[in-house]
Amino acid sequence: MKHRWLAAFFAVALIAGCARAPEPGVNDPYESTNRAWFDSNLRLSSAITGAEQDPADPTPPRASPFRRALSNVGGNLGLPSSILNDLLQVRPARAAENTVRLVINTTVGLGGLFDPAGAMGFHGRRSDFGETLHRWGVGEGAYVVLPLFGPSTERDSAGLVVDMLIDPLRFVLPAPEYGYSSAVRLAGRMADAAEYSDLLDANVINTADPYAQARLLYLQNRRYHLGVEVEEEIIDPYADF
Repeated sequence: MKHRWLAAFFAVALIAGCARAPEPGVNDPYESTNRAWFDSNLRLSSAITGAEQDPADPTPPRASPFRRALSNVGGNLGLPSSILNDLLQVRPARAAENTVRLVINTTVGLGGLFDPAGAMGFHGRRSDFGETLHRWGVGEGAYVVLPLFGPSTERDSAGLVVDMLIDPLRFVLPAPEYGYSSAVRLAGRMADAAEYSDLLDANVINTADPYAQARLLYLQNRRYHLGVEVEEEIIDPYADF
C-alpha cells in the first residue's frame, strides 16, 4: 500500500512540474502518434459495437436493457472514486450527493443494476483525479490519445494513473473481487460506447477529419465540464440523449 501512495505522489509531482496552463486552441505536439492510436482505438471500437443500423430505417435503436444494467453497475462501482475526488477538491455537497446515490443504488438498486437514486433526483456527478489536479491549479498540458482509453491530456493521463492507485475499492475488496469490479467498470464503459455508437458515427466518424473532430469535441466538453471558460461554442454529441 505504501508503494502505491508513493507512486501516486510521484505521478502528481511529475505532472505538476511539467504541465502548463491551458492555452486557447489545441496543443497537440504528438499528433502523428495520436492519430495512430486513434485509428487503432477506432478499429477496436467498431469490433466491439458490432452491427450497424439499417440506413433505410430512421428509427433510433432502442437501448438494450443488458447494456443499461451493465452501464449502471459500472457507474455505481466508480462512485467511491468520485466521492474521494470530491473530498480532495473540497466539494462536500458533491461528495454528499454521490454518497447518497451510492447507498441508494447499492441497496435499493440491487448493487447498481437499477438507478432509483436518479429517479429520486440524486443524479450525482462523475469526478476524477484529473479534475482534482485542475482544481489544484495544474494545467492540462498537451492533448494525447491513450490506447483503449481514447482522448485525454497529459494532466488527465496522470490523473488516470493516480485514480487507479488510490481507488477506495482497492483497499476494501480482496484482490480477486477488485479485479472483477475493475472488469465490470470497463465493461460498463464499453456498453456506453456501444449505446451511443450511431450518434458518434454521425458526429465524429462521418466527418472530413474524424481525428480532428474527436479532438475538438473532447477538449471542448472536458474544459466545459471543468468550468474552464472557452470562446468556442460547445458541441455535445450526446445532447439528443
